[in-house]
Amino acid sequence: MKKRNPLGHLKKKMESVSQKQRIVITGASGQLGQELKVLLDKDVSKECFFLDRKQLPLEQITIIQDILGMYQPDVIIHAGAYTAVDQAESDIDLADQVNHLASEEIALYCHSHGAKFIAISTDYVFDGNSCVALTEDAAVNPINVYGATKLKGEQAILKWCPEAVIIRTSWVYSTFGKNFVKTMLRLLSERESISVINDQIGSPTSAQDLAQAIVDIVNSGKWKGGVYHYSNEGEISWYDFAVAIRDIKGLNCEIQAIPTTAYPTPAKRPQYSLLDKTKIKATFGVEVTFWKDSLLRCLDNEELK
Repeated sequence: MKKRNPLGHLKKKMESVSQKQRIVITGASGQLGQELKVLLDKDVSKECFFLDRKQLPLEQITIIQDILGMYQPDVIIHAGAYTAVDQAESDIDLADQVNHLASEEIALYCHSHGAKFIAISTDYVFDGNSCVALTEDAAVNPINVYGATKLKGEQAILKWCPEAVIIRTSWVYSTFGKNFVKTMLRLLSERESISVINDQIGSPTSAQDLAQAIVDIVNSGKWKGGVYHYSNEGEISWYDFAVAIRDIKGLNCEIQAIPTTAYPTPAKRPQYSLLDKTKIKATFGVEVTFWKDSLLRCLDNEELK
């Protein structure tokens, strides 16, 4: 009679787990991180680890590679960042540690261990002086600390991990976290009149749509490193965005259009940062939804009712 191996069941279980694609997601508590969790939790072919600032403190540069090594990921989706744009003007060192040096450490890990790397960047690497949709090879020239640290992060990633996929995005919103849509919903409900800037032009990005695009890239079976642009389709101002939110929700607040000069902030913003999405669509077959369609879906969410 053949003896039964008491460890056989455990071995098979471990082999089954090892066959799954292991993905580490940084910035798990952010808008994009939470949208990625909604999508990836449904995928039984993947073993995903969602790391927030407690589990992966990006400012502690010296321990990042050791922490990543504990998970042995096949793919890292780096959604974590220092995103307090105005505060970064006076918190330069921390913004640089998180956006630049931490990204470099993750790139070094991927270089050493053969992990695929998807990193999220920003339209703020541009100065806003363009008048046409920005392609990936448009000249970069950040005009605030946040944009400068994100650009240095991009450069460090491509230095150590040139096969990484970097996705620049803009005006991100979601049912999760703090963002323009949720702020507008509150102000439009509380006040009779508000003022919104009408001379900064770009396109919003639904974090849900961006998360789906990232998952589609991971699942595509294709991999072509480089910088890509992703936002929803269309060209609007913040004022146009606010008006759409008001009208969709049927609110009565008056919205006054004002220039950027009437609302000074510590950090300058690019006045024009519309992103050209041709490359990401052609390379990965990613579908890009029109901004208003994505906004309608977001505002129809029970969390915002």
